[in-house]
Amino acid sequence: MSRVGLKTLEIPEGVEINQDNNTITVKGPKGELTRTFHKDMTVKIEDNVLTVERPSDHKEHRALHGTTRSLIANMVEGVSKGYEKSLEIIGVGYRAQKQGEKVVINAGYSHPVEVPSREGIEIEVPTNTKLTIKGIDKELVGAVAAKIRAIRPPEPYKGKGIRYQGERVRSKEGKTAK
Repeated sequence: MSRVGLKTLEIPEGVEINQDNNTITVKGPKGELTRTFHKDMTVKIEDNVLTVERPSDHKEHRALHGTTRSLIANMVEGVSKGYEKSLEIIGVGYRAQKQGEKVVINAGYSHPVEVPSREGIEIEVPTNTKLTIKGIDKELVGAVAAKIRAIRPPEPYKGKGIRYQGERVRSKEGKTAK
């Protein structure tokens, strides 16, 4: 049995969930998210408690059961609290700055890299070596953070690059002279 799929989901105050066949819309204080789920999954809402049920124990249905419940839970948390990822820029001369709606990152290339803003995502630059990505869609926040990290991933010899806050980079020993 899917342990995640069997859990019930308490709907917090101020969050409204509307269901139209297999499309679910979640509205909250931070915004609105809509997603279409597999037609076999049944979503029931009773007394501010949401449950996801599956029609059978087929492998595909078991896999979709927990996934559907997790995606709905992420939508509810996103519209009520929001998501945030922090990035650190480490290296001499490496920095970021906000110019209007876009973020310009100098990461050791011959040119600065521009990251345009996306709808539903807010990128803040509290200091020139820290970035904060905020939004209500967990998937989109993670994708934007990964795209920015991919500009210059941390390298294992000196540790320079862009990394998630708190990420540990195992350092390697360089060449040794004989």
